[in-house]
Amino acid sequence: MAIVKSDILKELSNNYPNFLKKDLRKFIDIIINEIKNSLYKDERVELRGFGVWSAHTQKARVSRNPKTGEKVNTPEKKTVHFKMSKELVKKINNNE
Repeated sequence: MAIVKSDILKELSNNYPNFLKKDLRKFIDIIINEIKNSLYKDERVELRGFGVWSAHTQKARVSRNPKTGEKVNTPEKKTVHFKMSKELVKKINNNE
């Protein structure tokens, strides 16, 4: 099962009934936008106890179309790398 932003919003509104949903939505949007902006600027984003996001650059290369076997030039591009924290790895593997 995947979790989506609306599920996070429901969970937050259930746990914090004193906050308005529109304020919680703004809070979620601010966090997501700050992560996006930091990655765009090639900065590292760390949430202690959860993980680290970082932007990596893939070099331009010649790849192959698997359907036709034709060689294709793939331009340089940025990708996002996520590394889980040790606590999260333990929690996932030990079902704590």
